[in-house]
Amino acid sequence: MDKEVSVDKWDQDSVVARLQEAVDTARRMPSAKVIGYYNLWPTMVREPWEAMADQDYRRPPPGPKAIERMEETMRWMLWLEVEQRHLVWMRAKNYEWKDICRRFGCNRTTAWRWWTKAVGTIVEQLNQRQSEGVASCSKLS
Repeated sequence: MDKEVSVDKWDQDSVVARLQEAVDTARRMPSAKVIGYYNLWPTMVREPWEAMADQDYRRPPPGPKAIERMEETMRWMLWLEVEQRHLVWMRAKNYEWKDICRRFGCNRTTAWRWWTKAVGTIVEQLNQRQSEGVASCSKLS
């Protein structure tokens, strides 16, 4: 999924796609493990059909370009208020509107309006910076 996407003018769909790519990249990052801790329990011998449940079906780790795009996308979050960040990130992680509404204590239409406004803020900032002549979006913030 390491594909370079050139965007002439940012719109809501391209920003949402980039946010979802950032979430996917973050999920594929290797987990951080504390050095010095280990398990003293003996390994369990399992039947072949039981061993399938232990296998980790993670996709391969993301490439450097995908990580750079994820970091760039996360810098976009600085343009939003804290609650807007939570809302945009929850939606990018494919939370259902029902769960988002429960989290923010509002109905679906209000949550959707807040989300649209937050994504619109990102689109506006990106297009403004692009029109100012910023050659690379990686120099944002």
